[in-house]
Amino acid sequence: MPEDRPPLAGRRVAVIGAGYVGLPTALALDRFGHSVMICDRDDERLSHLRRGLSPILETGLEELLGEALHRGQFRTTPRAAEAVVGAEFVFLCVDTPPAKDGSADLSFITAVAEEIAPHLERGAVVVNKSTVPLGTAELVEGLIGRGDVDVVSNPEFLREGSAVANSLRPDRIVVGAKDLTVAQRVAALFEQTGSPVVLTDRRSSELIKYAANAFLATKLSFVNSLASMCEAVGADARDLARGIGYDRRIGPDFLQPGPGWGGACLPKDATALVAMAAAAGVEVDVVRAALSSNDSQRDRVVEKIRVAAGGDLRDHTVAVLGLTFKSNTDDRRNSPATAITRKLIERGARVRAHDPTVKAAGEAPPDLQQVTVCEDPYEALAGAEVVVILTEWPLFRELDYRAVRDLVARPVVVDTRNLLDGDLLRSLGFTYFGAGH
Repeated sequence: MPEDRPPLAGRRVAVIGAGYVGLPTALALDRFGHSVMICDRDDERLSHLRRGLSPILETGLEELLGEALHRGQFRTTPRAAEAVVGAEFVFLCVDTPPAKDGSADLSFITAVAEEIAPHLERGAVVVNKSTVPLGTAELVEGLIGRGDVDVVSNPEFLREGSAVANSLRPDRIVVGAKDLTVAQRVAALFEQTGSPVVLTDRRSSELIKYAANAFLATKLSFVNSLASMCEAVGADARDLARGIGYDRRIGPDFLQPGPGWGGACLPKDATALVAMAAAAGVEVDVVRAALSSNDSQRDRVVEKIRVAAGGDLRDHTVAVLGLTFKSNTDDRRNSPATAITRKLIERGARVRAHDPTVKAAGEAPPDLQQVTVCEDPYEALAGAEVVVILTEWPLFRELDYRAVRDLVARPVVVDTRNLLDGDLLRSLGFTYFGAGH
């Protein structure tokens, strides 16, 4: 690498994949002063990017994209081979969906590695940012088959809905490499963040990602189990969360009870960690228990709704507010909201639903079959015998509940997110069921 290049900016970077990981990563690197070429095979997605439109719902992403296009150092291409020409660093941010046995499907990773191998510059560093199982860096290294190219692990720790903030101000930067100097070069790309840096070997780096998500999943399952206990013994899970969250060894994050955890990462990564441990002859019983508890949590929520409906869901109208796995994202992958909705339908309920990211027009997607999707929340609420909050969208807190009381057939609310003011709703004549109290 030429010694007269700026140490912290001006690097030539290729990012393969313009999804939930690749796009925030690419735009953050552009903001840090690097020249970025992003590659994605989806022509419609690239067309959106060139017009300054974000193809995914993510707070602040479109503004960051506009700034990048204005600076003129952010480019797009549908061809990975073209993206890597001249690049000093190549970030692999492609999907690694779960296989049938719970392990990660690496077909996208391997295909990209083979495609870019002959086109990489001498001295280039290939950076695995996708969530990949142990040994993937070695696998990619073998597929590339070039002694003049390094392969490192740099896992992402982005949270959907706050991926931009997480990219610009990450909690930490983890880089795993065979060569400490190479790891330092990759870490230097993010030096402007001022974040703590963990330099390690490649397998440890890959495992850190899975361990982090499995721990968060376990924490969520723990608080959901305790919330059920609070309901049984007459305690308040909100106070419990505050009481233990002030302990610095525990912390307040991920202590909010809910309908279960989901999304693209936690379920997949926790399952993959169990599979990897089993392959190594090790049992991670606590993670396996967290997965089982999460499945049970969805059933507990359905039972709570059944009781709220008067003991039977069959032919009862349930208004579901929220379908994404969390607010501030349009992602419904492994969403507890859609899973619970399906269970309600299986038990004979008529479900009317509203989510600000789901359109009512067109053919219903597979996860919303037999659901009446409404463009307006009040339309979904009309005639409902039970109202269920499944996603913590702020707009549901801002509804006129005096008007809602007159719309519904029965003024009953099951708030699985503790989003609403229960005392206010009770004063308006609602029967209110919170989470853990």
